[in-house]
Amino acid sequence: MDLSDNLIKLNGVGDSIAKKFASLNVLSVEDLLTYYPRKYNDFSNVVAVNKTKPGFITLKAKISNVHTRRTRHGFSITEAICSDKTGSIYLVWFNQPYRGGSIKEDAEYYISGDFGLHRQRMSMINPSTELVSSFPINTARIVPVYKETKGLSSLQIRKCVKQALSYLKLINESLPEWLLKSYDLIPVIQAIETMHFPASNDELLKAKHRIGFEEVFDLSLAALLNKNELLSEKAISIKFNQKLAKEFVSSLPFKLTDEQKSVAWRILQDIEKDTPMNRLLEGDVGTGKTVVATMAAFMTLKDQLQVALMAPTELLARQHADSIHEILKPFGLDNKVSLLIGSQSAKQKNLVIERLKSGDIGFIIGTHSLIQEKVGLKKLGLIVIDEQHRFGVKQRQNLMLKAGHMPHMLSMTATPIPRSLQLTLYGDLDVSIIKNKPYTRLSIKTKIVSLNQRTELYKSLISTIENKKQIFVVCPLITESSTLSFRSAEKVYAELKKGVFKKYNVELLHSKLKTEDKEKIMKDFAAHKIDVLVATTIIEVGVNIPNASVMVIESAERFGLAQVHQLRGRVGRSDEQGYCYLLLDDNNQPSSRLKALETTDDGFKLAELDLKLRGPGVIYGLMQHGHNELDLKVAQLTDQELISKAREAASEFIDRQENLLQYVQLNNRVERIRSVTNLN
Repeated sequence: MDLSDNLIKLNGVGDSIAKKFASLNVLSVEDLLTYYPRKYNDFSNVVAVNKTKPGFITLKAKISNVHTRRTRHGFSITEAICSDKTGSIYLVWFNQPYRGGSIKEDAEYYISGDFGLHRQRMSMINPSTELVSSFPINTARIVPVYKETKGLSSLQIRKCVKQALSYLKLINESLPEWLLKSYDLIPVIQAIETMHFPASNDELLKAKHRIGFEEVFDLSLAALLNKNELLSEKAISIKFNQKLAKEFVSSLPFKLTDEQKSVAWRILQDIEKDTPMNRLLEGDVGTGKTVVATMAAFMTLKDQLQVALMAPTELLARQHADSIHEILKPFGLDNKVSLLIGSQSAKQKNLVIERLKSGDIGFIIGTHSLIQEKVGLKKLGLIVIDEQHRFGVKQRQNLMLKAGHMPHMLSMTATPIPRSLQLTLYGDLDVSIIKNKPYTRLSIKTKIVSLNQRTELYKSLISTIENKKQIFVVCPLITESSTLSFRSAEKVYAELKKGVFKKYNVELLHSKLKTEDKEKIMKDFAAHKIDVLVATTIIEVGVNIPNASVMVIESAERFGLAQVHQLRGRVGRSDEQGYCYLLLDDNNQPSSRLKALETTDDGFKLAELDLKLRGPGVIYGLMQHGHNELDLKVAQLTDQELISKAREAASEFIDRQENLLQYVQLNNRVERIRSVTNLN
């Protein structure tokens, strides 16, 4: 026996069932043991027949008079009577003809189901039945319900899990004894078994607390180890020059807010130290993070060091290059700014790389291609990461090898990150927040629009175009889907171009277009050669079109709160009012999620709500990077007390100088977390 055993080793699991488990990412016995239920049904209260009341009940009784008949429409109805010493009641199953041949009339069963009036007779409809035993798995207990897939039910999963419990003895305790006692945690083996087959709700709460605590503990320990590792490195001190700082602020065509000044000052203090800065600059859409980062870059360039800015898309990288070029122009540094992206020709790339090596380029902007082996950054002083949220340990090491030292690092995100997430996933970063938008920005007015109001809305937007303003229309899909009813960008584009906006210039933008075509469309939109841009979420991050005043989001229920908030941040980027319309696919009442978007434009409040709605810790969905090693199966990211205690325990683990290698499973999990990166 080994925890890595394939599920085929379990009775009743063949290749077909194993493939269905694989679709749930359950490949081994260990995966199965940690495949925790998504919810529980409490069937533990077993009552006598004469104590039954309408509702869900569980009985312990014998079943007799079983017979099955067919209706004239071809359906089967199986009927029976169950009896104990106190009385009898009727049982009815619809379209379950196998019931007649499977029930043993002399045996005692646990029977769980809904008891109520059916065709003028009190009956249990479609009840679950299970032979009485010391370890029932489907009735007479708190029954686990799992995430299922076609051809694999919770009943089948429960049977497999029960077999897999024999492997629990192979699991070693992954936390130190002192930690278990100090934080009142039950042993891991007990916790795993209880997660699947709890004896009581109290025991289940203890198990959830133990598993959830360890999940957050792992994340916190990985973050603190990353931080300690970084603090042991040396960076080049970037001197602060007060005169230059004042000149930079004076040269801007707008006034910095007090928050922007405060955050910029903190960053400038950080980079003056010889320990590497590792700061996250968090600011809602349109709060001016880029100008703050450019101020730090300006000081770096003036100290004869290089700056690298990494963006998630070529579109955003180009936009950064254009805006930073203009900001640095008054100081004659615009010729030091250059772009390095995948769509450039080999000749263009080689020229940029040579200029980087010679020091002719001081500020390089691009995608993650910047960390390629042949790109030389010997004088690298500062790295700015935009909308990547995390920067992996390996990538840091690669950059350190290029530079010969550890550069200062500033990460930026427009996705407001709840404090609970900061404490766990971002424990190794110092965090600065810009909450308020520039003085001239107005709050975006958001309105939900039902299906029968859709046509009138689009007609009303003609006046927006006539007033020389532009419109974004965002759709969740590129093309029509046979399984999803959401509106596609191609269909909406065709409708609008031939219909209500036929007199105007309507264009389509999505990720499958060629790079040069995407760039031309965005340039034309920025130059106001396009009135209405129908797009997918390709425009979600960083796209800056000050003349765009209206955002229409088709099939708005399809998007998460944070995503809609990001999208509407693409409008209202001037001193004029911005509008966002959330279109529904039906005339039903909108969800509380969408209503929240109507009533607040506070990204932090929306992020907290988004976190609650997502259930346990679906971190990778929030962080938008495609790795699920960070996901929490049990812990709730809204559980502030658990997060605080788990982080405290991680800190104590390090203070005690515990040898992580002594705890093999813990070490493996922590190392996996530390290796996760967004740069994919």
